[in-house]
Amino acid sequence: MLTANSVIKDLKRKGTAKRAKASAWFFKTGKGDYGYGDVFFGVTVPEQRKIAKRYSVLPLSEISKLLKNKVHECRLTALFILVGQYKRADAKGKARIAKFYIVNRKYVNNWDLVDSSAGYILGDYLLNNPPAGGKSILYKFARSKNLWERRIAIITTQGFIRNNAYADTLKIAKILLNDKHDLIHKAVGWMLREVGNRSLATEEKFLKKYAFRMPRTMLRYAIEKFPEKKRKTYLSIRLK
Repeated sequence: MLTANSVIKDLKRKGTAKRAKASAWFFKTGKGDYGYGDVFFGVTVPEQRKIAKRYSVLPLSEISKLLKNKVHECRLTALFILVGQYKRADAKGKARIAKFYIVNRKYVNNWDLVDSSAGYILGDYLLNNPPAGGKSILYKFARSKNLWERRIAIITTQGFIRNNAYADTLKIAKILLNDKHDLIHKAVGWMLREVGNRSLATEEKFLKKYAFRMPRTMLRYAIEKFPEKKRKTYLSIRLK
């Protein structure tokens, strides 16, 4: 029988103390940092993906146990399993998994957890099988006091961008322009860059209107692939 405990045992076997220490530093687990309290077994992402494949049909009740585990790799592996199940599910199954994701979102509480799941689950679901409230939940998240809900809001739109739908990305980016957290600046800039990869004119229309008030990190991420001359032009607008 596939259980959360079996997954945890497999993860423990693949972990190392050296990697756990490095991960704790990388994910900023010190007091006052965004990842405070997170703990690690020290398992690489490729190993977690392999384990996720072995437990691809793990029941949601067991996935829930993994998500609630204090160990980072347990939560990330749970999300890898969940994304895989979502991709294989029919419309009814996708709705069930999306609802499960929303209900358990407080455990999606670090940037890699958000980035590995939100666009693939909520991004697809809200675009193709939206519930009665449509995409309104993303705007609620975008205005949340919770850092990870705000990141979920903007990263979810990656699923829209993949389908050449940019309006929600731009609307949520506008809401988050004055956000104080660096992790939101990076996420918004990244999604704007993704828009530009598919429709440069759409990204530049947004930048010409808002670049002057964007946090510097957000702008740098957004224009990362621009030619040097154009990057300097936008940065000069920001500095005025």
